[in-house]
Amino acid sequence: VQLQASGGGSVQTGGSLTLSCAASGRTFSSNAMSWFRQAPGKEREFVAAISWSGISTLYADSVKGRFTISRDNAKNTVYLQMSSLKPEDTAAYYCAAGSSGRVPIRSYDYWGQGTLVTVSS
Repeated sequence: VQLQASGGGSVQTGGSLTLSCAASGRTFSSNAMSWFRQAPGKEREFVAAISWSGISTLYADSVKGRFTISRDNAKNTVYLQMSSLKPEDTAAYYCAAGSSGRVPIRSYDYWGQGTLVTVSS
């Protein structure tokens, strides 16, 4: 079972990026999914979550209105659209699969490798 995050890169302030988290080894269509991030020297923080159906979403206050989480269960993939990026969004972004299908997610079963996002001023 693997969660592979991709789509990171370097952008300037105000730019946009879309991250993808592709799952393999099993289907995650019944799992809620989340994105986390960890900046250098800081603790990992929650970014966004989406229920198994995609109907319910949650966002950290710091990204609300700028980031959008979505999923395509047919492709076993979760996305994070990021816009109006700020230097403080610079971090390694990780996806994770929740133990249930609902949000908020209480526990996680699987974690993916990170993809690095760098926002320059």
